[in-house]
Amino acid sequence: MSKPFRKPDLNAPRFRGKRLNILNAEFCDAFRTDNPKFAHLSNQDIKDIIGGVNGRLWQTVIDERDGVELPEQLGYIFIGSCPAKKMNKDYKTSKELQQLIQHRNWESDNYLAKIFYTNYGSKYRFLFAKLWGFKPVRQFSRSVGQTYPEQYLKYLVVDNKRRINELFRRKAYKMNREKIEDEMLKDYNEFDLD
Repeated sequence: MSKPFRKPDLNAPRFRGKRLNILNAEFCDAFRTDNPKFAHLSNQDIKDIIGGVNGRLWQTVIDERDGVELPEQLGYIFIGSCPAKKMNKDYKTSKELQQLIQHRNWESDNYLAKIFYTNYGSKYRFLFAKLWGFKPVRQFSRSVGQTYPEQYLKYLVVDNKRRINELFRRKAYKMNREKIEDEMLKDYNEFDLD
């Protein structure tokens, strides 16, 4: 027997967290004082440049299977496929049919796309590395949602119960092994029997 669906109360009180915008006038003024050769740029020009660079960055994350290493060794961003572990409600269909309907993600074999940020694989550890977080901008998360159903086989499958650093250990071992094999093949001569 299916569960009855209770329509969510759209007039209920909401909590909205405080959001800080880093790209404000103070940031632009400080940037121009630190870099006098860019003093001719307006605030909008600075915002457009930063938005363009970040747009290329997240587009590369979507296009590349292994993601992107952030500049200055701040970490890695990649998209992973995760099996759905909880029921995702389809509110629109549930409201129409008056019973609880869940998304099954048939177009991606019941996998969900998640955007991962990790700084585990960085060459040099930095202070408070465990306190860093990552929240994608709306354009990034929406474009991942649009492209993922067509390309879900391309991305790494990440198990819900394993840590991300295990992926990096495995990849580092594999890369090291390939490097050793390449070195051994350079000196290999099949006709030398000694």
